[in-house]
Amino acid sequence: MVESRLTRVLLRLGAGLTLAFMYLPLVVVALYAFNRNVTLAWPIERYSTRWFSEAWQDQDVRDALWLSFRAALGATLVALVLGSLAAMAVSRYRFFGREVVSFAVILPIALPGIISGLALQATILDVLSPLGISFGLTTIVIGHATFCVVVVYNNVVARMRRTAGSLDEASADLGADSWQTFRHVMFPQLRTALLAGGLLAFALSFDEVVVTTFTSGAQETLPIWIVGAITRPADLPIVNVVALFVIVVSIVPVYFASRLAGGAGLTSDRPPRGAVAAEIQAP
Repeated sequence: MVESRLTRVLLRLGAGLTLAFMYLPLVVVALYAFNRNVTLAWPIERYSTRWFSEAWQDQDVRDALWLSFRAALGATLVALVLGSLAAMAVSRYRFFGREVVSFAVILPIALPGIISGLALQATILDVLSPLGISFGLTTIVIGHATFCVVVVYNNVVARMRRTAGSLDEASADLGADSWQTFRHVMFPQLRTALLAGGLLAFALSFDEVVVTTFTSGAQETLPIWIVGAITRPADLPIVNVVALFVIVVSIVPVYFASRLAGGAGLTSDRPPRGAVAAEIQAP
């Protein structure tokens, strides 16, 4: 279809307005991170990087950053294992209730965060606390993993639906056991999908607020620190710097995940059949 010149102009204008609506507030926060003054006023009169050093020297900020990184990494690892297993079961096997399982796996991402947080808090207090698991890093990881599993599951399911199950059958016909089939056939096809899902899960966990509020106890992740510090006017410049850092940390994994999940990356890592057979038969 060939669009007219007016149509192209209107489409570009609409796309520009949409992007401005979505990202202009982020640009404003980023600019305020370089504001030399303590008070926020527009337009910014003087620019400086003084608040970056102030933020780095703040021990509370460093502790919150370290906790956020550990929680995001832990939730990502849990999500990679559970999401991959669920995706392989749903994609490669037919069993009673398969669609119900698929729906149950993706449901947490649609639930309001406050509902998930309340449910997790009740579970921690009534089920996990008697077992010796109290509020802290472990409960944050558990809470974040409940919705991070969804992004890994969706990426792996989408990839497996685009790959032929006959390769797994050929591997079994050649005498490979389940582990050999996974290592030589399935994993080479899934590795970019797993990496993309892991990056998305890390970004999703790193900037989570609502569920963290109910599962962290007295611990403060970086987003929770921002929520607490934003009510203190003297800390607003540091809050802007930390917010800019969170924006960057969130954008970078999402960018690489989109690159990995799109285009030739979906098929370029598929091994030739001859190479699969050679690897399986090799001692």
